[in-house]
Amino acid sequence: MNKQVSNQKIALITGGGGGIGSAIAKHFSSKGIKIVIADIDSSVKPFAESLGGSFFECDLTDLSSIDLLMDQVGDVDILVNNAGMQYVESVENYPDEMWVKLIQIMLIAPFKLTKRVVPYMRYAKWGRIINISSIQGLIGSPYKSAYVSAKHGIIGLTKSVAQEVGQDGITVNAICPAFVKTKLVEKQVPGLMENYNMTEKEVVENVMLKTAAIKRLIEPEEIANMAYFLASDEAKSMTGSAYNVDLGYTAS
Repeated sequence: MNKQVSNQKIALITGGGGGIGSAIAKHFSSKGIKIVIADIDSSVKPFAESLGGSFFECDLTDLSSIDLLMDQVGDVDILVNNAGMQYVESVENYPDEMWVKLIQIMLIAPFKLTKRVVPYMRYAKWGRIINISSIQGLIGSPYKSAYVSAKHGIIGLTKSVAQEVGQDGITVNAICPAFVKTKLVEKQVPGLMENYNMTEKEVVENVMLKTAAIKRLIEPEEIANMAYFLASDEAKSMTGSAYNVDLGYTAS
């Protein structure tokens, strides 16, 4: 830990190379926050540098890789646990190694990163941890047992850690989006088409948007706006909660 508190906030964003992560990186950077992107894809480096930030390659399934990342990055003021992946399959056919991989990326890695950033945040008496969960962290969904389990778990982690660190000026919150216009969502469609025996149009209309009050996919920038608000001092009283950005999906 570097025993010095800088005026400029530093945000570490996992999976910041595309979709929600890149939208958050752009928005934070536009507000004067220094961006650090961690991603397994090294081609993300030019994007991070274009924002005046830095890039570190990291395999979130490997705890030693996360330790190396944090040793290189140093102290951060804002942690955004955003990295994720999806795999659609019935529970009896779900590959064991894929199930474990999703849990590692979307639950174990956020725990490990939180563990590493909290000591500095306690010292600075200020910190923001923002976990990107999902509406599927609140409700079930067929053929997504690993994803749903991880996203439910990250909300539990959010609530528990928030209670531990609140007296030190640190807030911990989760964002629960419905279907966002990203590659991760696009990649789900073929598997859902097969499992539901539907066309692509039917999957979007009858699975993804069936119970949504607003019939469209969410733009990544909408999630970035929410993340920035939770990172700001305007949200300093908000902690331990999961905030829906879901087009009214869970209102029914």
